Amino acid sequence: MRTRRSTSSSDPVARNPSTVLGASRHRPVLLHEAIDSLNIQPDDAVVDATLGGAGHALAIVGKLGERGVFVGFDLDEDAIERSREALTGAGCRVHLVHANFRHLVNELQKIGVTKITKALFDLGWSSYQLDSGRGFSFLRDEPLTMTYTRSPALVTAAVIVNEWAEESIADIIFGFGEERYSRRIARAIVERREIRPFTTSLELADLIKASVPPGYRHGRIHPATRTFQALRIAVNDELGALNDGLQQALEMLAPDGRIAVITFHSIEDRAVKQLFAGWEKDGAGKRVNKKLIVPSIEEVAQNPRSRSAKLRVFEKIS
Repeated sequence: MRTRRSTSSSDPVARNPSTVLGASRHRPVLLHEAIDSLNIQPDDAVVDATLGGAGHALAIVGKLGERGVFVGFDLDEDAIERSREALTGAGCRVHLVHANFRHLVNELQKIGVTKITKALFDLGWSSYQLDSGRGFSFLRDEPLTMTYTRSPALVTAAVIVNEWAEESIADIIFGFGEERYSRRIARAIVERREIRPFTTSLELADLIKASVPPGYRHGRIHPATRTFQALRIAVNDELGALNDGLQQALEMLAPDGRIAVITFHSIEDRAVKQLFAGWEKDGAGKRVNKKLIVPSIEEVAQNPRSRSAKLRVFEKIS
């Protein structure tokens, strides 16, 4: 699996991982800022908690030498296969783990990794997931699941909108989506499901669009954006998984090791900020950047989806 590789500017992986994967498909956000903040050394043991399109993974393995270890996690089977292909020929040891990063400690123990030195959590989701056929997009007519895996799940977006109480649906949409019209949308969902249940993402998106005020329908973002975000978070217990994953990463982190987290909305960023501040107060380490790292003007121009990204980094002391 090992081949000689260069990390010079002539190496397409080191220069721009998106060129390997296809820039039109996926652009890793805050790539250079995240890699620089982690300060990866050739013999590091690095966890990429969210492989996604493998953009960050390619940059990480480009920094690792033969004694280095790369462990990539993803709950999406397709992401594992994409990464396996993209990382063929890596010069370090590579482990790809099909699991949620909330099980980080157990999964690392399974492969004999007792300590890590760096960890990256990119909480954005790749362009591939929009094409997964699982109902993440409100612009396509797909089964309304919103799960990160193809395996059957007890809770799907369809279960929530078709079976949960109106108040619970409203609370999810407001709490996880910060949607101002959460109660109006929840009421409309319950009224519509009494006629017939929701089965596809487009059915739900059209209902949401019709239920909000006319001015809101033609705003900067699609009126279903916040509701879909909220349902996705609820279906996958994203905030619970994030807390578990970060706590376990800290547990496995060696002294002077670093954790970098890229968030894309205020709910996630607030959770990471509070967690890092708490760790610092308890004496576990320090926040490397108390001032947020955000994409450059140039990156936002090239990749508009990066505009909401925020990077926070924590360094462990003991």
